Amino acid sequence: MLHQCTITNLLHISGIGLHTGSIINMVLRPAKAGTGIIFERKEGNITQRIKACAQNVVDTRMATVIGDGQLRVSTIEHLMAALVACHIDNLIIQIDGPEVPIMDGSAAPFIDKILSVGVTRLEQSRKIISITKPIHLQEGDKRISIIPSRFLRISFDLDFNHPCIKRQSRSFKVSQQGFRQDIAAARTFGFYEEVEYLKSQGLAKGGSLDNAVVIGTDRILNPEGLRYADEFVRHKILDTVGDFSLLGHSILGHIKSHKGGHDINHKMVEKILASPDSWRYIEFSKSEVQAGLSIPVLQPEVAMAKA
Repeated sequence: MLHQCTITNLLHISGIGLHTGSIINMVLRPAKAGTGIIFERKEGNITQRIKACAQNVVDTRMATVIGDGQLRVSTIEHLMAALVACHIDNLIIQIDGPEVPIMDGSAAPFIDKILSVGVTRLEQSRKIISITKPIHLQEGDKRISIIPSRFLRISFDLDFNHPCIKRQSRSFKVSQQGFRQDIAAARTFGFYEEVEYLKSQGLAKGGSLDNAVVIGTDRILNPEGLRYADEFVRHKILDTVGDFSLLGHSILGHIKSHKGGHDINHKMVEKILASPDSWRYIEFSKSEVQAGLSIPVLQPEVAMAKA
């Protein structure tokens, strides 16, 4: 997609907050080209506009949290991944609480709702970051890298000393249709003991088997089981898509992650932005966009067929 996009009509989304346990209401409003993704949060007499970008990330311990001034918005990664999947570049998100609704713990409900109101192409072209040199980052046993690629690919290795997870690996070429079919419905997950501890600390008040995969000592506690045999690594890929969207532009590169999470994802995004000699912008002229010109590198489905 060469054009920037926004939603066609106003969209209302409500759901429970994972940590507050309160009902959170959002209103998604169409925005003009060049706006980016803006969260508008009100609390009392304070109204804060917070752009979804790497510079505004303030916490990555349990979720990706952005803030600018006194107010914050937490757990944005699933919604951000859904916006990537729907090619949404510009949006005003009015939200009346401190976190995005968890929905069912995946990106699928957001995608369904966005598609229900439609996606509108704008006249202005997208600016795309194309990786030209490898960038690496390692912290302990966690490591992540990005290398040049003709499309966005994410390869993820997950390794837990637990019989329900063990080691899972998946490599995924990110395309709109592929993300919806293979990644979007993968849910967030946690261990029963950790969930109970968080609740004892006044967190995860909204957490339940309806919005997360909960892992017991030797079994999955959700009655319906898993949606995919490797749902855990698929969700990690979903999180990676959402976290890397905070670059502010689409990206062409192959992300390789071993035991990665929100913290190292954010640090890699910061390292990319601090390494301008390792990437370049691709942008098309207004006449090219109006003519609807495209090249294989920007069409992941075509690139996969030719690879």
